[in-house]
Amino acid sequence: MASHMQLTSPARVESPGWIYQAAIIVAAASIFLVDTFTSLETAIAVLYAVVVFASASFVDRRGLLLVSGVCMLMTVASYAIVHGGTWHSGPLIRALISLCAIGVTTFLAAKNQQATQHLSDQASLLNLTHDAIIVRDMSGYITYWNLGAEQLYGWKPEEAIGRRMTDLLESTLPASLESILDQLHENDRWQGELIHTKRDGTRIVAASRWSLHRDARGKPIGTISTNNDVTDQKTAEDALNGLRAELAHVARVSTLGELTASIAHEVNQPLAAVVVNGEASLRWLNRPEPDLGEVRASVERMIASGRRASDVVARLRALARKGTTSRSQFTMNDLVEDILPLVDREILRNSIAVSLDLERQPLAWSGDRVQLQQVVINLVMNAVQAMAGVADQERRLSIGTRNLVDGNRAVVLQVTDSGVGIDAETANELFKPFYTTKNDGMGMGLSICRSIVEAHGGTISASPSEPRGASFEIRLPIQHEGHT
Repeated sequence: MASHMQLTSPARVESPGWIYQAAIIVAAASIFLVDTFTSLETAIAVLYAVVVFASASFVDRRGLLLVSGVCMLMTVASYAIVHGGTWHSGPLIRALISLCAIGVTTFLAAKNQQATQHLSDQASLLNLTHDAIIVRDMSGYITYWNLGAEQLYGWKPEEAIGRRMTDLLESTLPASLESILDQLHENDRWQGELIHTKRDGTRIVAASRWSLHRDARGKPIGTISTNNDVTDQKTAEDALNGLRAELAHVARVSTLGELTASIAHEVNQPLAAVVVNGEASLRWLNRPEPDLGEVRASVERMIASGRRASDVVARLRALARKGTTSRSQFTMNDLVEDILPLVDREILRNSIAVSLDLERQPLAWSGDRVQLQQVVINLVMNAVQAMAGVADQERRLSIGTRNLVDGNRAVVLQVTDSGVGIDAETANELFKPFYTTKNDGMGMGLSICRSIVEAHGGTISASPSEPRGASFEIRLPIQHEGHT
């Protein structure tokens, strides 16, 4: 495995047949006969080294030493038969060379057996894991298939080895194979979720981790992949996401119910402006000399007011709609501009001063705009309600956005109020389900907010604000960058 990325299970290695073993015995006998009864002036006995090396494939260490000893004994016997008690330098040297060759071959064959046994022991250890471990060469052909792979996919090693993994498992990849291999060669690792087909035709989702193996010169020579069946986990996650979406939808509809007065006010304003501008247009037209310039300006204002009303209704429909997650590009400033008209009535009714500190060049971010609008509305409404009971001090709502460009790039939105405030211990409990500081609260709003933010890869936190009040911060990592 260390040099050629090839593993075989020791339990499946077949010993050579009796014909192979008989052939080796015949070869040894033939070498003895030729060495003893011919007049060839060469070291024929050197060929016993071939007998020793061939025997190493089906005998153990002790058997190898026995074969080597027999070959050496036959070499000495042949010398004694041919040359008797004489000590001719030429034949003696040839005999010694043959004995050295047999000894060296025996040593090398024993070392090879030891290395092979060590490799077989390592392969046996891989069969102890429940993970499916597959080794492939650089062309994608399978060279090792452990017991976990057999149990997961159904094919035995002899059926899988030698076939391309993507063809055997009918793999569906999350990206093109070329892009995955590019990442693998760049980082020496890749991980993701694949869809595989088992031998019985069942499709499963597999969490796959690939590692690139290189030789001593750094040249890629193979890939080891470890696969786990996560089909049930993915099904459970999908069901959980469905329940989370249902709960978030209920929370949005409930929030819209609380904002009925603000919504009616926000829609009525542009409608009233349409009526006023329409009446003005008629007056300009009814003059003895109609002022078409003023009429045109009034009509343009009517169109702008109509579009504003349409935008409000579209935002409300999006918040009330029950649907799946939809990602789009926007900034934190866009979220603030989206929700302020919807909460404007509540802010005015509670005599709250609003302070905005928005990033001048906000970085664009990719996420579900409606879900994050819900989060910001929830934070703002909580701040308004927290300040409703403050009578002797200024009620101020501060909303800020900023970019983080040092280290992990992110965008941040912060909502701070001057209400009754929270302590550090309460701040740690606020995002737990069913925990609430309100007498009539359900304790689900901030829990849903945390679920939405974390589903976008971000974090949400709460802390006491100085000199009083509370501060909530949303931090979202930048996935797609851009300036607006």
